[in-house]
Amino acid sequence: MDSDDHIDIRGLVRDHGARQLVIARLNAPADWQGELRTALVAHREPVTIFSKNDFHLFLQSFAIFFTATMMFLI
Repeated sequence: MDSDDHIDIRGLVRDHGARQLVIARLNAPADWQGELRTALVAHREPVTIFSKNDFHLFLQSFAIFFTATMMFLI
């Protein structure tokens, strides 16, 4: 292999990174800072032990268990 056949990998990687950056900038929303703030606020909300859906599922499960227990005892 001659030195003329050398492929510049660094240049190819640099060009690919530049293309990816342009694509990311084109796909970003106009108000990306606002979107980021909204996502961070939603992520920071305190998590309770029982959310609304979990509590609803617990009540349904308890009702089924209670009904089955009463049927067994009768």
